[in-house]
Amino acid sequence: QVQLVESGGGLVQAGGSLRLSCAASGGTFTTYAMGWFRQAPGKEREFVSTINWNGGTTYYADSVKGRFIISRDNAKKMGYLQMNSLKPEDTAVYYCAVRVVPTIATTPNAYYYWGQGTQVTVSS
Repeated sequence: QVQLVESGGGLVQAGGSLRLSCAASGGTFTTYAMGWFRQAPGKEREFVSTINWNGGTTYYADSVKGRFIISRDNAKKMGYLQMNSLKPEDTAVYYCAVRVVPTIATTPNAYYYWGQGTQVTVSS
């Protein structure tokens, strides 16, 4: 059983940056792929980025490519999402999620463990 807690969300002006963190506990985080998703009001949860078990493979949604950077520190059992050049359309609740296999995936149903989410609001 893996528990995930996100932090680092908040209110930022367009063009600004935020760094989200995902703290994992209680399970075998280090051998599993993880991902970040987001959900805006009235919209479905959408894929943002994913990273494999050792950080060697990453993948991004086109909407965030070149602006967001996913990373992880297995020694600390932490995942991160560095978000730069933020836009109002990035406003959403951001969730980290963990698979039970080491390889990446882009669909929510491929992930088994989920955090409670952290709100990111980007003002124009």
